[in-house]
Amino acid sequence: MRNHSSVTMFILLGLTNDPQLEILIFVFLLITYLSSIIGNLTIIVLILMDPHLKTAMYFFLQNFSFLEISFTTACVPAYLYMISSGDKTISIGACFGQIFFIVLFGATDFFLLAVMSYDRYVAICKPLHYVTIMNSRVCRILIINCWVSGLLIISPPLSLGLRLEFCGSVIDHYYCDASPILNNSCSDTWFIEQLIVACAVLTLILTLVGVAVSYICIIRMILRLPSVQQRKKAFSTCSSHLIVVSLSYGSAIFVYVQPSAKNKAAMDKVVSLLATSVAPLLNPFIYTLRNKQVRESFHNTLKRFIFISKRG
Repeated sequence: MRNHSSVTMFILLGLTNDPQLEILIFVFLLITYLSSIIGNLTIIVLILMDPHLKTAMYFFLQNFSFLEISFTTACVPAYLYMISSGDKTISIGACFGQIFFIVLFGATDFFLLAVMSYDRYVAICKPLHYVTIMNSRVCRILIINCWVSGLLIISPPLSLGLRLEFCGSVIDHYYCDASPILNNSCSDTWFIEQLIVACAVLTLILTLVGVAVSYICIIRMILRLPSVQQRKKAFSTCSSHLIVVSLSYGSAIFVYVQPSAKNKAAMDKVVSLLATSVAPLLNPFIYTLRNKQVRESFHNTLKRFIFISKRG
């Protein structure tokens, strides 16, 4: 008879066993994590302080930055602690807790990207009715729906996963992910693997269709504009969002939409590293560097702080 109760902890192998390379990874992750926190917090503070940034677009961007902070915080600090302390163990409960928050924040992120696409559609295709359509009440409802959708996506596979019995304890990853955990299960994981793929595909298809429909309408509207200058201006309002969408969907499709947990490649860890550390760092810079209003708000806020500090 198999004694499943003996497995109460998982061992995370991390990204490498090389101590010197681990130090480099620690420094890299620490810098990218702190930079992403500072960058996304800056966006949140700017939108809170600047009355010119009180539109629906920046309300969604503020929530997007909060999700980016939450997503990277759900996995990177734990791995940094693991490297610094040398303790690679994690309890089964903590592991499932980490999965819950990572998937919740990640799925909500995708639904929010779809909502942001719709916001750009209204802004470009219905500019005269933008303020009326995207009022504060509608914006709040859309944000709540994004969170509820993320919760509905994670609940079925997580509830089944909590019932699994485990024979192994080694997770070949640097955070708790569904596929390496399923490799340690004594139970038949075929159904839950298919459910995970189905939930991931459902999330990607639903949100990607929303993004695609919005941008098809946007492109059709832009092509109707009489001057090249008007077309450039219209496209510039959604170019940053398109870049973020490409990064998010590209990494998610590579990591999650695969036929079986048994066939996961080692490259998944590298892509996951980019998705959990580099992408949250790049997103605030993509939006700020390509957005004139955010740049001006940052410069004005910086000037006010410098002026106040000089007076003090």
